[in-house]
Amino acid sequence: MQFRDLQQQYRHLKADIDRAVAEVMASGSFIMGEPVAALEEELARHVGAKHCVTCANGTDALTLALKVLGIGKGDVVFVPDFTFFASAEVVAEEGATPVFVDVDPSTYNISPRSLEAAIERVRDDLALHPRAIIAVDLFGLPADYQALRAIARQYNLVIIEDGAQAFGATNSQLSTSKKAPAYGDIGTTSFFPAKPLGCYGDGGAIFTDNDEWAATLRSLRLHGRGSDKYDNVRVGMNSRLDTLQAAILRVKLKAFADHGLADANRWAQYYTQLIEGTTRFSRKAVQVVPPAIPKGCTSSWAQYTVRLTVPSGDGTVNRDALQAKLKAKGIPTMVYYPTPMSRQTAFRGLHQYIPTPNAEMLSRSVLSLPMHPYLTREEVRTVVETLVTSL
Repeated sequence: MQFRDLQQQYRHLKADIDRAVAEVMASGSFIMGEPVAALEEELARHVGAKHCVTCANGTDALTLALKVLGIGKGDVVFVPDFTFFASAEVVAEEGATPVFVDVDPSTYNISPRSLEAAIERVRDDLALHPRAIIAVDLFGLPADYQALRAIARQYNLVIIEDGAQAFGATNSQLSTSKKAPAYGDIGTTSFFPAKPLGCYGDGGAIFTDNDEWAATLRSLRLHGRGSDKYDNVRVGMNSRLDTLQAAILRVKLKAFADHGLADANRWAQYYTQLIEGTTRFSRKAVQVVPPAIPKGCTSSWAQYTVRLTVPSGDGTVNRDALQAKLKAKGIPTMVYYPTPMSRQTAFRGLHQYIPTPNAEMLSRSVLSLPMHPYLTREEVRTVVETLVTSL
């Protein structure tokens, strides 16, 4: 069993992918070829954004978003404490200050209440200027953008949506015409192979409805290019999406829209159904809590992540031992993320304005199970039964 079965995906899409790659090879146009512009149009249309600007990877996408907003030294960007390192790394790299915020224990996404508390604390520091919120759509679920937008308006902040794990996820109560990562003022995604929409290498993209930002982003990704190749009007980056990756992504985007997202949601629902049915009357010391999906939302299921709890409150979960048992029975699992951002070595000296107990709790208790569109009912059932009997 594979945690995310990319080989099975390739076998399913092989004819179309091989044809797309062969066409690029025959064209000889390997950098910024025609498939790149075509992909950008298709991506923008799929998520309901006016502009899509592709780039070399998801970290660059976040960096370019910060650059186009002019965020730098003295500025504060609020980041959830429970997420991948890149979400805060890019803030520090631009010379700005990441301030870590707690997350909701059921959705794993940034907590609006904790965010507002952090903003109020930072406003007392006259040396810092709050500028933006990086809202991460963790494990595939869009953050609470209704609440985040209200906070952003109140404090004059920009919302950067880090949608690397949630491409194509929806919140119908927020919008019926947009999908992640088009809910923020500016959104980013990664095409790392294991993402819901991934290529066969590195790749990323930025989404926005702002014409001026889009034009600047297109300049920034090409060394600050102006009217021609040797007219550089600003200091930029070398961050282009390879033509081969764009061609592959066009094939995979069609498959994602046709069946991939629906299939992933079907298996996630089956996981939840089995977990709830199997554990409802369980007397085991450790309980398995499935991920919560708020009303009106869908997830793109970058990961299916459960929470392991001790109902009595007086014990801890030996997660390492559980993973070892599952591995011995052929079931791969992963832990995202075992260390909150605020306790990363790189941020050890950074001032922590508010406590983040939920991030600490989740780092000790989450476990991600195999998830991809090509699972079978038998595999899902085997995972759940083995998990429960191994507790």
